[in-house]
Amino acid sequence: MTVGQCGNQVGCRFWDLALREHAHVNKRGLYDEALSSFFRNVDSRKSDGAAFAVGGRIQHLKARAVLVDMEEGVVNQILQGPLREVFDSTQLLTDVSGSGNNWAVGNMTYGSAYREKIVDKLRKAAEQCDCLQCFFLIHSMGGGTGSGLGTRVLSLLEEEFPEVCRIITSIYPSAEDDVITSPYNSVLAMNKLTEHADCVLLVENQSLVDIVNKIKIMSHGTKPGLIIKRNSTVTSGQGGLSGAEKPFDAMNNIVANLLLNITSSARFEGSLNMDLNEIAMNLVPFPRLHYLVPSLTPLYTLADINVPTRRLDQMFSDAFSKDHQLIQADPKHSLYLACALMVRGNVQVSDVRRNIERLRPSLPFVSWNQEGWKTSLCSVPPVGHSHSLLALANNTCVKPTFMELRERFTKLYRKKAHLHHYLHVEGMEQSFFSEAIASLNSLIEEYHHLDATKARLMPDAPRLSIAR
Repeated sequence: MTVGQCGNQVGCRFWDLALREHAHVNKRGLYDEALSSFFRNVDSRKSDGAAFAVGGRIQHLKARAVLVDMEEGVVNQILQGPLREVFDSTQLLTDVSGSGNNWAVGNMTYGSAYREKIVDKLRKAAEQCDCLQCFFLIHSMGGGTGSGLGTRVLSLLEEEFPEVCRIITSIYPSAEDDVITSPYNSVLAMNKLTEHADCVLLVENQSLVDIVNKIKIMSHGTKPGLIIKRNSTVTSGQGGLSGAEKPFDAMNNIVANLLLNITSSARFEGSLNMDLNEIAMNLVPFPRLHYLVPSLTPLYTLADINVPTRRLDQMFSDAFSKDHQLIQADPKHSLYLACALMVRGNVQVSDVRRNIERLRPSLPFVSWNQEGWKTSLCSVPPVGHSHSLLALANNTCVKPTFMELRERFTKLYRKKAHLHHYLHVEGMEQSFFSEAIASLNSLIEEYHHLDATKARLMPDAPRLSIAR
């Protein structure tokens, strides 16, 4: 499920890259089990062999998705681009006026007006699944539709499908965001994420900007061997909405890459696959502390990159360095509650265990979950690479991000600046602001209490050997 401009742009990149990845593996272009996870076959003549194509006409495939936006621009671009046949009108819901960067308009006004239509589209999409495993929701936190209507959709998912896992990819605004009211929207949205989501994948715009800048430096060949072909799909939007590059395409590609990796076990075979609903089960020890920090290595995929392959051990080290986190944080200086390693390529379980043991001394885990590792191995690597790694960490390093957001919110709310735009919306009350900031304060305090236990951590006692 994609909501808002950012959510739909990222979702479109995911569908495009997923089809390219399947085309690379599935040379004959046949509908198979891997495709069926995220695409359905609508060819009534063939139940197990409908052909598809990438870059040309996509036949007989419809994405298992619902696209919602209160402006028509992005959805219309998708319908005019190469992915136009992957979606049909039953999967789309748009308006014309937008939410005006106002959480209340998205959540209250459009959420109430389109509630029945959204539920109907969700039910129809769910009915076409043989085994519904989880819902993915992609949205941004700073705007009105993504934050407001996105979190309204989240509450509807819990209401209509309470037993189905809800994994949310939330794009957080940077401090230099051009939406002045983004702190209001983000804090109001976080209150709903904390209440209704099973787990939230945190992504910060500023981290994406920093990563893209590093990739662009590499594209100019400042270091021998580190070259990205100019005008590749990594630094442009080719193959997605249209052939022309758009300002946020490279950033959207990174988030789409995150989604490619997290869904790899659902799409391809592997010696140790991980179901999507196992993520929350293993990484979320307390219901409110479900904010996960993703890190990727490599940070780019696709075959049009001329970058020397990273050694396997170096890849594991990279995944725990601050340069590869999708939020601005250094998890090594904070406390781990749990961590998942999702590996792709020809990697053995012994390789994973060896690297966990190598890195364990530098990664502080809570005392009651020293063995809090979850691993998956997918045999199919990303296009153009021999292996890749996605790490999902439940780590207290998210606390500074939340504290910075609270500070930006407080600067506006102390003066009651822009508050009237929200209070004029029917159903919106000032108490919603106080409830939202109280929820954020409580969340920060919970992470703070966990952080305080780090100083008391003792090194593992030597294991006793039993004489025979």
